[in-house]
Amino acid sequence: MNKSVKTVPHHDALIYAMVTMSAADRTMTDRELQKIGDIVRTLPIFSDFDQEKLVKVAEACGSLMQDADGLDAVLNVIAASLPARLYETAYALAVEVAAADLHVEQEELRFLQLLRDRLDLEKLVVAAIERGARARHAVR
Repeated sequence: MNKSVKTVPHHDALIYAMVTMSAADRTMTDRELQKIGDIVRTLPIFSDFDQEKLVKVAEACGSLMQDADGLDAVLNVIAASLPARLYETAYALAVEVAAADLHVEQEELRFLQLLRDRLDLEKLVVAAIERGARARHAVR
């Protein structure tokens, strides 16, 4: 990876993964935005994150996405900013946002594929994360 890749605090990188997941299909739904807010408010990884900064971080991610190579740039920032021990967390949070609508679009699946490839996640880990999300979001 290029050493000149911008880095952000780990909280921001996790939020970038969720925001990019939400925007992958060009539509950020209320359910997805609510899910991001709920995650930031409740998960221990965000216990020392200033929730007042959530909108600013989301806007910074959106701004980065506007660049010509925006998606690649965001993936690079996520990978460069997170310690390897949080790669699975980033993927799990993206999956949670994707599952918020109870329907995953093709563009969202593509982003998940790009994210897991960039973070070099093992297939069994990916399958477990996705299976857990399906179980949590089952409606019948």
